[in-house]
Amino acid sequence: MAKKKQEYGNESITMLKGPDKVRLRPGVIFGSDGPEGCAHSIFEIISNSIDEARAGYGNKILITRWNDGTIEVEDFGRGCPVDFNKAENRYNWELVYCELYAGGKFGEEDYDYSLGLNGLGLCATQFASEFMDVTVHRDGMEYSLHFEKGFNIGGLKSEPYKKKQTGTKTRWKPDLEVFTDIHISEDFFHETLRRQAVVNPNLLFVYRSEQADGSFLEKEYLYENGITDYVQEIVGEKALTSVQTWSADRVGRDREDKPEYKVKLSVALTFSNQINLIEYYHNSSFLEHGGSPEKAVKNAFLSQVNNLLKNSGKLQKGESLASFDDIRDCLVLVSSSFSTQTSYENQTKKAITNRFIQESMTEFLKHQLEVYFIENPDEAARITEQILVNKRSRENAEKTRLNLKKKLTANIDLANMVKKFVDCRTKDTSRREVYIVEGDSALGAVKLARDAEFQAVIPVRGKILNCLKADYPQIFKSEIITDLLKVLGCGVEVKLKNTGNIPQFNIDNLRWSKVIICTDADVDGFQIRTLILTMLYRLTPTLINEGYVYIAESPLYEINTKHKTYFAYTEKERADILQKIGDQKFVIQRSKGLGENEPEMMSLTTMNPETRRLIKVMPTDVERMAYMFNLLLGDDLQGRKDYVAQYGADYIELVDVS
Repeated sequence: MAKKKQEYGNESITMLKGPDKVRLRPGVIFGSDGPEGCAHSIFEIISNSIDEARAGYGNKILITRWNDGTIEVEDFGRGCPVDFNKAENRYNWELVYCELYAGGKFGEEDYDYSLGLNGLGLCATQFASEFMDVTVHRDGMEYSLHFEKGFNIGGLKSEPYKKKQTGTKTRWKPDLEVFTDIHISEDFFHETLRRQAVVNPNLLFVYRSEQADGSFLEKEYLYENGITDYVQEIVGEKALTSVQTWSADRVGRDREDKPEYKVKLSVALTFSNQINLIEYYHNSSFLEHGGSPEKAVKNAFLSQVNNLLKNSGKLQKGESLASFDDIRDCLVLVSSSFSTQTSYENQTKKAITNRFIQESMTEFLKHQLEVYFIENPDEAARITEQILVNKRSRENAEKTRLNLKKKLTANIDLANMVKKFVDCRTKDTSRREVYIVEGDSALGAVKLARDAEFQAVIPVRGKILNCLKADYPQIFKSEIITDLLKVLGCGVEVKLKNTGNIPQFNIDNLRWSKVIICTDADVDGFQIRTLILTMLYRLTPTLINEGYVYIAESPLYEINTKHKTYFAYTEKERADILQKIGDQKFVIQRSKGLGENEPEMMSLTTMNPETRRLIKVMPTDVERMAYMFNLLLGDDLQGRKDYVAQYGADYIELVDVS
């Protein structure tokens, strides 16, 4: 009996509760359920400790990583409040570790420039953990908490603590039931902690990593002067100009009806003819995708650098101005901004969208650059010369690229002139597929069913020459064969002077990742398929040997029940399906020719990479393949007769006699 579909009614609406809000949808909070999401959950804990240090509490953070995926982060701040909260009539540990959108940073001046203001990270990471142990030192007490898979076990435990040290230590293991991988690479920790040391001057990060023998390797990250030291470290002795550091404070709003907020801007930069780097940070979070600061840097530098070029007298008559790529090629710049209100693109904080930050930073940088160029004419001259070198090199490279593209496009246009060839949109050869189909009717069906982004179609009109019996002059006079070769684009592996317009073979000129032969599942279709394979075997054998050639399997039978349609590609599959559907009523019919199929059915069975069946033509024994092709399709008539006499009875059911 077919399973009855559930009605979509009032009882169909459900809500995720408690830890399931994160455990069943980690991608919503952490950006993915893979290692990137797991890494982000780790950073959420580190960022809480960074916020404490930036607020003035503690100047060291210890991070420890065990080989089983367990992580520990310890800071020396004030210690997370965990005891009873009279205002909320609940324990603070419940709010902080078990409630999303709860925390101590809403409206708290100490956390004006905090990394985390949404109250999500700590709780979300706890929910996504196999276990989490928290130890807090504050108010002369040591508090302990233990969680398993998002739920607290044993409540809050406390005892007197005589040492003056305060802070929070969190040890946890990300859960493999939530993330697909919890073993985060060493590179993530080194890169993350280095970046955080850069934008948090005088904050020491100590990273301890367990080694195979059980010992721990320790590395420290500290930049006393923050981004200035970092830029100097990057450029070393390869700078064209001195390192400049500019800072400013601004107050403004993103829109007239929005509240005012504070912004701190800091930029360190220099120019080099050997090194280039631009990095953006906001509230100490690395902005991988930039957003507002990136737009500000681009606008300010384009404006002031092009003013410098125009006033230098070094631009030739009619010469265009510089692009930002020309500037970026010799620019080393690190921007670190902070704001009391931040609009992130999402919880992973890889870009910000604040309009006021963009506008104020653009104005600030324009002014600083103008003053810098005026006060440092020698450095301005060196910058001008280098940007002109970058600009003219780019323009020459672009001219060469366009000339090459024009030449290659001419070759592609040749393929587009092939009769009834339907190309795909992408030019990325690693994605492009060409279907060689049987006749115009199949062309119509496949054309409607294909994904036009990456699937092209060329029809074969009738049966092509047997390329093992025909000589080369005959082959290269065949319009069907030469059209196919033009579409393939790779030329032929034939040592012959006259091959018409077909060049010598070069695999780099192949325009396709897959060459797919698609014919009807009948005698004529099999013969056409064999003749196409024979052509490829004789003229372009490398395509077969390297695995570029495929056969699209067409189903033999279509079996329809009331609720579902099945496709059987073999007699065995037909029998298995009939056994599976049991007593259900069904209609079975021999599958139609390609040209008679509906586009949806064609897509499902033949075109869609998710559901189609392709057979890779990849002979493991080329000599055996050559022998069979020559025997069955070559000039050895007596050998063919002998083979049919010996093995013909095995194929008698497939003989089409009418």
